Amino acid sequence: MPHTHRSQPDYEALHPQAVALRRAGLSRRQIRDRLHVHNNDILNRLLEGVPAPDWTRRPHAKDDLRERARTLRKEGRTYDEIQVELGCSKSSISLWVRDLPKPPPRRTPAEQARIAREKRWEHELAARDAERRRTKSAATRDVGTLSDRELLLAGAALYWAEGGKDKPYARRENVLFVNSDPGVIQVFLAWLRLLEVEPGRVGYRVMIHTTADVAAAERYWADVVGVEVDRLQKTTLKKHNPRTTRKNVGEGYHGCLVIRVLQSAELYRRIEGWWYGIVLGAKRPD
Repeated sequence: MPHTHRSQPDYEALHPQAVALRRAGLSRRQIRDRLHVHNNDILNRLLEGVPAPDWTRRPHAKDDLRERARTLRKEGRTYDEIQVELGCSKSSISLWVRDLPKPPPRRTPAEQARIAREKRWEHELAARDAERRRTKSAATRDVGTLSDRELLLAGAALYWAEGGKDKPYARRENVLFVNSDPGVIQVFLAWLRLLEVEPGRVGYRVMIHTTADVAAAERYWADVVGVEVDRLQKTTLKKHNPRTTRKNVGEGYHGCLVIRVLQSAELYRRIEGWWYGIVLGAKRPD
């Protein structure tokens, strides 16, 4: 028995007929049977934009639900979501919105779970950061204003940790201090003022990699110590080793500031003595 091929409806020929029948007040079923179009997608295309006659609509009690369902579908909501919000059956929803385009696929459950985890982690990080700030603020208030003795001891300990030291094999009894932290630099300068070191005896020099913005670093450190840029000594440039991965880069990198106190052999000896005094004073009975 030969295979018969069912030809597709001629859309161009059927479209004006379908519109005319719709405007004459026929229902979708009547138009379907009249034109022998049994494919809903094709029928939807033929009737697109032509309002249904009033008599074919559902009872008025459901008109508001129908319009709300259509609005939600246009917003991209699923059948399940519309059903939960409106409390009507999915079969009714399907009838009301079947001529509307299907919304694009949304996030998969795995993606939703990942986003939820990220949001929870963001909340956790924010809570930790707030706790971190509270702890630091409380600790800052614990210190308050330092007395002269407290600043003397703090400065001596700071210098012994970060400053240049005399060695038996290399005599260097002079005060030389290098650091990249502006707070450390400010405490060290406050300590020198406490010791009544004349400003003219204090020299400043920037030390930075050649790949950095040297001029910006010089302006930065001049502002930190409160002098003009031309008051700084010639900057020391450090060559970058391409085999080394440096993390001190970017706008926040300003290199180090070198502070040298002239005629400071006696001051160095006093610093060393203060440090030994701190060591002995910190000892406690067993």
